[in-house]
Amino acid sequence: MSYSTDLRERVVDFINEGGSKAEASRRFKVGLRTIYYWLQRPDLAPTPRGNCDRKLKKEELAKHVAAYPDALLRERAEHFGVRISTVSAALKVMKVRKKNATLRRT
Repeated sequence: MSYSTDLRERVVDFINEGGSKAEASRRFKVGLRTIYYWLQRPDLAPTPRGNCDRKLKKEELAKHVAAYPDALLRERAEHFGVRISTVSAALKVMKVRKKNATLRRT
């Protein structure tokens, strides 16, 4: 969550009117590093975050699950070049579970 533009402007105005950065940090409950960052920026509007380019794409994983419903986590992890925990977490977010968890292959 980012700070509002209004708060950013109030902090910068306080400093530009002669207030210290440390006092602004205490008064507005904002970290000093954040204040220094705001003072260097030409525009105080929050910068939008883009999506990360992830190794494991949810769409590709969904296609893999549909094509190979009986594949083990380690097989999926090897296929995508990621760790087993990564595949497990992605499947949990996607709410995909094995139908028969007691069935194991050796």
